[in-house]
Amino acid sequence: MNWTYQSVAIVGSGAVGLYYGARLAAAGEDVRFLLRSDFAAISRDGLKVASVHGDLDLPQVKAYRSAAEIGPVDLVIVAWKATSNDQLAAVLPPLLHANTQVLTLQNGLGNCESLAAIVGPGRVLGGLCFVCINRSAPGQVVHSAGGRVSLGEWQPDGTGRAAELERRFKAAKIQAVAVDNLAKAQWDKLVWNIPFNGLSVADGGVTTDRLLATPQGEAKLRALMGEVVATAQALGLDLSEDLIDFHIERTRPMGPYRTSSMIDFVEGREVEVGPIWAEPLRRARAAGVAMPLTEQLLRRIHEQLAEREI
Repeated sequence: MNWTYQSVAIVGSGAVGLYYGARLAAAGEDVRFLLRSDFAAISRDGLKVASVHGDLDLPQVKAYRSAAEIGPVDLVIVAWKATSNDQLAAVLPPLLHANTQVLTLQNGLGNCESLAAIVGPGRVLGGLCFVCINRSAPGQVVHSAGGRVSLGEWQPDGTGRAAELERRFKAAKIQAVAVDNLAKAQWDKLVWNIPFNGLSVADGGVTTDRLLATPQGEAKLRALMGEVVATAQALGLDLSEDLIDFHIERTRPMGPYRTSSMIDFVEGREVEVGPIWAEPLRRARAAGVAMPLTEQLLRRIHEQLAEREI
């Protein structure tokens, strides 16, 4: 029998968790939000999404302060930044029953491994979100472009878990596709994340339009993207160099978009350095593959973060 679900817990109710959770809730899914700073506002005023794919206004939301209050569910969606993953061991167990599946929507590499160490490898799925989205105020999300999610099983077992998520996400008006190779999808997103998130911090906190504003800036982006594609190919993943043009051209219409790392940087929060830059570099080195441009970028990111702390 193929796996299916009835109840969903959103762990990490920032922009990503609130947006995708709201879409699922609006479609009639039993969605339970684990909330911290937004708990009072959402409990009082509900959840509002201003979206290019249609606005949502959910006056009543199932809001909880702790995983214990939520209890066991069929699907856990981990949507907080990977910088909070040290809390997973405490948060996840109260949400699990024998067949609970856990989907991470986090950036970078290493998140599936972190989940597997806690819940077991057979429960873990990964999702890569290609979306322009920001939390504008407590309980309010602005979705300006994109929204596609690539969904894959960390250890495929033939039960159709990713396919079921694709079906249910599509029913909730989320552009979703189940992929056979999760690692390939992860590196596909790194083709965008490593240069755009990285340079937005390394250059002192700048938006994507400024990164693309000059031929020299675009050349930097393209060179980093080329290095990521070449590294993925060396690791045995069939990524195409056409992704470089694809990611550049899909970014132009975003305008002055603030990457998630830029927002964390300028607002003084911890940046997801490990999964987005350090872990891909570690895996490349382990395979004997050089990523000199990414190494240089990571050094610049560390310099900016150190200067911010002065």
